[in-house]
Amino acid sequence: MPFSTINPYTGETVKTFADATDSDIAAAITRADETFKQWRELSITERVPVLQKAADILREKKTTFAKIITLEMGKILAEAEAEVELSAAIFEYYVKNAGKLLADEPLPVADPAEGKAVLVHQPLGVILAIEPWNFPFYQIARILAPQLAAGNTLLLKHASNVPQCAEAFQQLMLDAGLPAGGFTNLFLPHNKIEDVLKDPRVHGVALTGSEKAGASVAQTAAKYLKKSTLELGGTDAFVVLADAELDKTVKWAVFGRHWNAGQVCVSSKRMIINEKIYDTFLEKYTAGVAALKAGDPMDSSTQLAPLSSQRAADGVRKQIENAVKHGATATEVGEKVPQQGAFVQPTILTNVTPDNPAWYEEFFGPVSMIIKAKDDEDAVRIANDSHFGLGGSIFTADTRYGYALAKKITTGMVFINHPTMVKADLPFGGVKRSGYGRELLGLGLKEFVNHKLIDVVDIDAPF
Repeated sequence: MPFSTINPYTGETVKTFADATDSDIAAAITRADETFKQWRELSITERVPVLQKAADILREKKTTFAKIITLEMGKILAEAEAEVELSAAIFEYYVKNAGKLLADEPLPVADPAEGKAVLVHQPLGVILAIEPWNFPFYQIARILAPQLAAGNTLLLKHASNVPQCAEAFQQLMLDAGLPAGGFTNLFLPHNKIEDVLKDPRVHGVALTGSEKAGASVAQTAAKYLKKSTLELGGTDAFVVLADAELDKTVKWAVFGRHWNAGQVCVSSKRMIINEKIYDTFLEKYTAGVAALKAGDPMDSSTQLAPLSSQRAADGVRKQIENAVKHGATATEVGEKVPQQGAFVQPTILTNVTPDNPAWYEEFFGPVSMIIKAKDDEDAVRIANDSHFGLGGSIFTADTRYGYALAKKITTGMVFINHPTMVKADLPFGGVKRSGYGRELLGLGLKEFVNHKLIDVVDIDAPF
């Protein structure tokens, strides 16, 4: 698929970009490696001013950057501006915290005569990042900021439908003072990923994307003994207990499912509702979804954006049809969405059972699955009956009980009385088919560093 800007609202092809050639790829790796050799020698305090400058530029030109996001993948402009702000906050997190997170760690030893053992954290080198279109700036920031702080350099293979976002971020980092080669956007075809990973100067790969893409890249990385991290899909459970404050919970449910037009790996895809309040929740939720206004994502009054492409919209509709074919009830909600643009009518699926393929599928669009639970333990059982394990949430008036229940849900993240969210100061990642590894905070910072032991021992120490 060629790298192209196709406006999801108008269907217009705005601009296309040529794939990177073999010589482009070779030159990019060489430049990234040469820059790494210089960048790693700088102290953390010498590196992080670049991150602060990038954050400052993002805030100064927030709307300009946001319009590129909206143009390419259709996100509501206000949400795009929030993404730019989040990206700036991630840069600033590492400006403030990278030094202490990467500080040398003295290790306790059983006998002082054995020496002084210290764990030091050193960069590996060039890292390849393969990123998706749904958060085209945030996805870059959450891998780039920590790796630059750690002393690594980065090559980017972004999604084919957000090439201008990729170029804009590369220019951002140059404007922030990062040496050329510190961060390089490559319009890298899928069939050239292995060429990058087999190069001995490339030391790892971080991928956010589909299960299929993750399995393929992980296999290639393993072939060349390269470290990999994967952030894949999710079918986050939105568990509502009988004592939840229902009106507020419903508002969070509508938001949790429909932000970014439902194209979020951690959006609230499975609403698991205690049977005592199921009917009332369904009625209120349906009304909340029906009130969403679909339209031009550049218009400030729009609440529901088109999907990222017509292909994506057609794929979601086929999933709905297949769910109905296997026994589900699909109820379209609200005013008809515009015929122009890659819109999908908000749809509520009920009567979905485990023998329906939809039970285990991820719907990347405004489709809500509402499931009835007999009691709290049944709700946890349903929440865990998923191939994925990314995030989830529990809504209850008893937060201590909710906390205890959250420990029983097999995911990387659980929120009490809030949909799964992303912040600069919270870790991100999952288990099962949602992937492995973590991003953000110290966890993400240390994914691609060498945790080296240095042990200073007295030459006269006993064997």
